[in-house]
Amino acid sequence: MLKNLRPYLTLIKENHDFRRLWLAQSVSNFGDWFGLLALYAIISRYSDSEFLLGLIIVVKMLSLAFFSPFAGYLADRFNRRKLMIWCDLLRGVAVLGIILVQSVEMLWLAYVLTAVQMMLSAVFEPAKTSSIPNVTSEANLTNANIISTATWSIIFTTGMAIGGFATEWLGTDLVLILDSLTYALSAWFVYRATIPQTRLSKAELYRTRNPLKGIKEGLSYLLNNRHILRPSLAKGTSTVFLGGLVYLLIIVSEEVLMMGSIGLGLLYAARGFGTGIGPMIGRRLFSDEKDWVMVMGVAITFCGLMYMVVGVVNELVLMLIFVLLAHAASGANWVTSTVLLQKRTQDTFRGRIFSTEWLLFTIGSSISTTAASLILEFELMTVKPLIMVYGGIMALGGILWSFTITKNEKSWQEDL
Repeated sequence: MLKNLRPYLTLIKENHDFRRLWLAQSVSNFGDWFGLLALYAIISRYSDSEFLLGLIIVVKMLSLAFFSPFAGYLADRFNRRKLMIWCDLLRGVAVLGIILVQSVEMLWLAYVLTAVQMMLSAVFEPAKTSSIPNVTSEANLTNANIISTATWSIIFTTGMAIGGFATEWLGTDLVLILDSLTYALSAWFVYRATIPQTRLSKAELYRTRNPLKGIKEGLSYLLNNRHILRPSLAKGTSTVFLGGLVYLLIIVSEEVLMMGSIGLGLLYAARGFGTGIGPMIGRRLFSDEKDWVMVMGVAITFCGLMYMVVGVVNELVLMLIFVLLAHAASGANWVTSTVLLQKRTQDTFRGRIFSTEWLLFTIGSSISTTAASLILEFELMTVKPLIMVYGGIMALGGILWSFTITKNEKSWQEDL
């Protein structure tokens, strides 16, 4: 086991700049999940409305989606290292400001500050992902992204659980203060890192001084380079179905397993663990990057099939196994698409490409989750058959990918 982990541990130990960028991601991601339940607790304290509780999720998604195009423009036009530092510091201030919500009349402030926090995250994420190739060698790029994804999965699995206990024991104010400090610590790690970046020329800076012009150029670059467009569609194609399936796990825990938050915690832990190990397994099975676009289609199909099984079984252990397998495939899809985009995209366009990818991801997830919730709300289907339908359509989407996207990728490779 230790032998398999050695390349990842060596990269963290020997590459100081990557280690600092990774630590920044780790503590800021932990803060995201750690403080989430405190935010839910504040909304529940001053309102018993399920709509207002769900609205905070919508605000988070839409803030990310709507600001993503402009965020990518900023990540390409300005110094990414400085952008990440400012984003962290301002996110810390936004989170700290939620403490001011002390009455139902002030509840609106929680939504405004959450929107600000997510817009800043929309800048931080493409700036961070675009920077990874600049602090690692090409040979270590896949390992770096596997570390990043595995870290997210571990933090996702533990962050909310710790945040839940902390909210109960320490109170929401102290949790928000600690959450704010994680962003300050993240900014310190980024400040300590040296992050090279290919800057836009004076002519390019002048030509794209209008943000809309810069965003349009990024979109044209993506559409005119189909070898970049193909992997950029992988996460969005997956989450059009997977977003709703992850939401349906909440209903499964409540109505099928009858285990409430405990069952949901276990299902989400299986999700996080699968996301962490999937890229490592995928790397061992498919070491040739020429196969990776094909792997994306296979991963989408496999994930859908595993969720179809989740829709059939009723035993907790079996559900955990198949949720884990589904998200192992999803994790492999995430890392392979990210690495190909990092390698194929010119540095001066990376921010806009990754922000566009993030836009597709958040829109897909929003549509999928909204559709699933409305189907259940109007009692058009029950949760188990709906999981099977979503999983089946997802599997068909992966098969369609194999006959279209994979076919075009092979034709492009043959012409090289």
